[in-house]
Parts: sequence; structure tokens; C-alpha cells
Amino acid sequence: MSDSPLPRVEFWCDLLCPDCRTALADVHALRARFGDALTVELRHFPLEKHKFAYPAAEAATEAFEQGRGWEFAEALLARLEDVERGGAKTLVEIAGSAGLDAEEVDTALIDGRHMLLVDSDVAEGRAIGVTGTPTYVVAGERLDGGQSQDGLLERIVELLGG
Repeated sequence: MSDSPLPRVEFWCDLLCPDCRTALADVHALRARFGDALTVELRHFPLEKHKFAYPAAEAATEAFEQGRGWEFAEALLARLEDVERGGAKTLVEIAGSAGLDAEEVDTALIDGRHMLLVDSDVAEGRAIGVTGTPTYVVAGERLDGGQSQDGLLERIVELLGG
């Protein structure tokens, strides 16, 4: 690997998508390989077929503001079936178990303070051709993992120059 900075990896995600849960293994492998030199940015692309995906994206945005975004996202993906059954109440419960100020997450869901950021991600995703999740954008190349994740990790590593 060269000494030049690594390109950022954008991980376009629906936090209630089973394929995104599976894709976390690739995110972990990338972090293990590249360490702190790699920035993986979670981008929101909630799909309409998942009833609580949009509120999950809002809650995750609040979690990132509280400095525990990835912890929350991973906890959420681990319990996506629970969220589909329990809705916002379960989002708040997961926030508390992930070490967040759950009351503040609940308030953020009520007052909609993160709607513009989620809407902005969705609009940008559509503009660059994101149609499903997971999708990665690395060094300007979009990689769609919604159909198959086979070979994606290797292609991302290649784009990162590793």
C-alpha cells in the first residue's frame, strides 16, 4: 500500500436491510486491513419496503451526533427484525443499550431534526445511481451489493490500492 491517503468508502445503507447486515462483515474486514487510515462513511438510503427504515436513519444520525453512530448502526442491524415489529420504541431501546442518550434519540425522532440530512442522502444517492442497498462508492466507482456481494470486498480493496 502506498503512503497516499486512502479514498473514502461510502456505505449506502438501509439500516433495516438484511443484505446490509451481511455487508458489515466486509466493513469489518476493511477496517481490519486498513485500520484508522480508512474512513468508512455511513450514508442513508432507507427503502420504502422497510416501514421503519427512515426513522432508523434519523436515529442513526442522532447517534453519530452523540459520537456512537457505528455502535448504534451495528446494534440496529443486529436487531432489525425487532425494529420491524416494535418501531420507534425499539429504536429508542437499542439506542439506550448502545450507550446513547435514549431520551435525546426519542426527541430527535419526534421533532424531526435530522430529516433534512436523511432526505439529502437519499437525493444524492438517487443522483449518483443508488437504487438499492448495500451500495458502496469508492474512488468515484459505485458498487452495487443489493443483487450480490460476491467479490465486492476484493474490488473495494483493489480500488483502495491495497
